[in-house]
Amino acid sequence: MGILRATPRAVAHYVRRAPGTFVWLAILLITTYVVRHLSPGFENHFLERRSTNIHNLWKDPVRVLIGSAMYLDGGTWLFYFVLYNLFHVPAERWLGTGRWLAVCAVAHVGATYLSEGVLLLAIHYGHAPHHDVFVRDIGVSYALAGVQGVLTFRLPWRWARWAYGFCVLAFYGAALVQGRTFTDVGHFTSVLIGIGLLAGGAVVGGPARYVARCGALERRERGRGRERRPTPLGVNRRSRSLTAPRLSRAGSACRRSPAPTSPTATPPAPASSRSRCRS
Repeated sequence: MGILRATPRAVAHYVRRAPGTFVWLAILLITTYVVRHLSPGFENHFLERRSTNIHNLWKDPVRVLIGSAMYLDGGTWLFYFVLYNLFHVPAERWLGTGRWLAVCAVAHVGATYLSEGVLLLAIHYGHAPHHDVFVRDIGVSYALAGVQGVLTFRLPWRWARWAYGFCVLAFYGAALVQGRTFTDVGHFTSVLIGIGLLAGGAVVGGPARYVARCGALERRERGRGRERRPTPLGVNRRSRSLTAPRLSRAGSACRRSPAPTSPTATPPAPASSRSRCRS
């Protein structure tokens, strides 16, 4: 019974620590359910109206940039639920909801415009058909790739950051070399944007202090590994000069020689009120 009572609280606490991620997942769940119940012909027309293709970016960029991030194109909702918990949740907890949302927006918008610009150049030089200006381009993968790039700086060890960053770049770089589509260009660009936002200091505050603290910890660990020369007894560690041993106030009072008494001296205090020194 105790586990059953604690589980809803743990789940609620987990969700409250990354509210933006789970609100986004809830919107994706609703839109995925709606799209699956549309007819195939109307579904294609419905998603093309919200696609960030060249035509829509020229006509109504704000609407399609926001709308395209609210639908899934390929992959099930459960698949993205796992990916969001692996990447978006730790990123939002680390960056904060505002900075996390800014990273997602910059990666989504920047990668969209750069990839569509590459496609426009390909159409202009005859490497792609002209009807690709209406190609369907929706989904949340650009924002996800940008967050994956930012998480490179979340790891506390330098070697782990280099290894993780190399793996992410190699994954999206291999897809770019093999596929050479405009979406592959967008994914690789999103990772570079995510890494550049934190490396360039655009995402300031907590993440920057965290990276600096990780560097300080690494330097401290290297300093602890160095062998230190033993300091002789009675020698000051900083000045290396001989110093006399110091006695505490209580110890000096206990070792002080008693003053000579005179016939007119006052009688000693009772034993209950006399101060006692530890032997």
